[in-house]
Amino acid sequence: MTTLRLVLGDQLNASHPWFRQPDDGCVVVMMEIRSETDYVIHHAQKVLAIFAAMRRFAEALRAAGHRVHYLRIGDSENRQGFAANLQWLAAHYQATRFERMEADEWRVERLLDEASARLGLPSTVVDAAHFLCERGELAQAFSSERVPRLEYFYRDMRRRHGLLLDDHQKPVGGRWNFDADNRARWPGEPPTPDWPWAPTDVSALWQEIVAAGVRTLGEPGADALAWPLTRSQARAGLQAFIKQALPHFGRFQDAMSTREPLLFHSGLSFALNTKMLHPREVIDAALEAFEAGAVDIAACEGFVRQILGWREYVRGVYWSRMPDYAQTNALQARRPLPRWYWTGETHMACLRHAIGQSLRLAYAHHIQRLMITGNFALLAGCDPDAVDAWYLGIYIDAFEWVEMPNTRGMSQYADGGLVASKPYAASASYIKRQSDYCKGCRYAATRRHGDDACPFNALYWDFMLRHEADFASNPRMAMPYRAWKRMDEPERTATLEHAHRLLERLDTL
Repeated sequence: MTTLRLVLGDQLNASHPWFRQPDDGCVVVMMEIRSETDYVIHHAQKVLAIFAAMRRFAEALRAAGHRVHYLRIGDSENRQGFAANLQWLAAHYQATRFERMEADEWRVERLLDEASARLGLPSTVVDAAHFLCERGELAQAFSSERVPRLEYFYRDMRRRHGLLLDDHQKPVGGRWNFDADNRARWPGEPPTPDWPWAPTDVSALWQEIVAAGVRTLGEPGADALAWPLTRSQARAGLQAFIKQALPHFGRFQDAMSTREPLLFHSGLSFALNTKMLHPREVIDAALEAFEAGAVDIAACEGFVRQILGWREYVRGVYWSRMPDYAQTNALQARRPLPRWYWTGETHMACLRHAIGQSLRLAYAHHIQRLMITGNFALLAGCDPDAVDAWYLGIYIDAFEWVEMPNTRGMSQYADGGLVASKPYAASASYIKRQSDYCKGCRYAATRRHGDDACPFNALYWDFMLRHEADFASNPRMAMPYRAWKRMDEPERTATLEHAHRLLERLDTL
């Protein structure tokens, strides 16, 4: 009697109960398939890193005594889809049972349900043993028409797990949230740590991917893929972050710079989202540093909130609202993304840098994503379907469960405020305050109209006026609407006329 156990590319969890000891009656199945490389166009480094990490995980399982059947992208027997591959593997091994972990993505869960039904074998779906909230808990917590606000969800998670609380169950430091302390612009000091991972030569794998006909975007970096491909590499990156970057993470987490892509961010999201690292071990490492006096409360709390709060929260939004969530477009945005989202060839220095970095590294930190690329797409009224596909493809850590609520909800306000209490729209003044992008840019951050005016300014006001009926009653939006009314009429007219000209030629900005 043989059981097939399917392990996906984002389920590289060495501590899963399946792998505690080898079982001769089980065959672990892993597969590189075109149905997963082709549903959007992915960054070359994303495909490379996932496949390379999968192969190393399979090798580690074999070394530990597990039976593994691994299908490479170019193998002749690879049918390039879950159902077809599982059917012939079941016949090959004369399987009597099929088991899999819960998939993180709604799309993949449906595909695997269908594949399992076609197999016709007794089957079991087990927990992926990774997240801090089980899917059933999330279904209860997010079952109402309005999802809980992040801040209250986060506080509940702190209480549930007993984190950063004093003896009276009050928040350490007297506050639940130190976000107000974490908004400094980075002046160039202190120096940032080196990139945490040494490059790996994956040129042979890249040749396989190209030969298989997989379309990708961005630079492959095949001779120097500098991302964690094993758990040991991921753990080394975690230790380096805690020691070298976390002490400054809090203060500069919203900063952006042309000089440093990572600044003091961890870069651990790829390792977390492929389950090479467990969220609790990452949180515990930050807490240990705080308790040892190596980092202050603002840095520790800000980092813990991203994982304990936001990461679990967006998963709750995703699983409680799919598949309808993928169709939301509350602002009726319809424009295509400007073509320079795929090249970085724009005169706007902030977008040129953020997109260029993304194409080069498959990475940008959350403020670059939210307040540069996302902000522009929001102001320009770009179709959230196109924005979703771009984010899902270009970033190495982007899996739909985490990407979609961040993009369609937080960034594009397409869900009508389910996630965000206000749209994250900003003019050039925010970008200038938080970055060095505006220095030397062709456009002037202080001007609203004219050939040298930063497009963010006119587009910001056009967006605000375009959606005044949606936002004017929002208390968090009252200040900009008052500012607009204080402008004289000629200034308002010139600003909106300039915005309309910009919208007609987005590809040339």
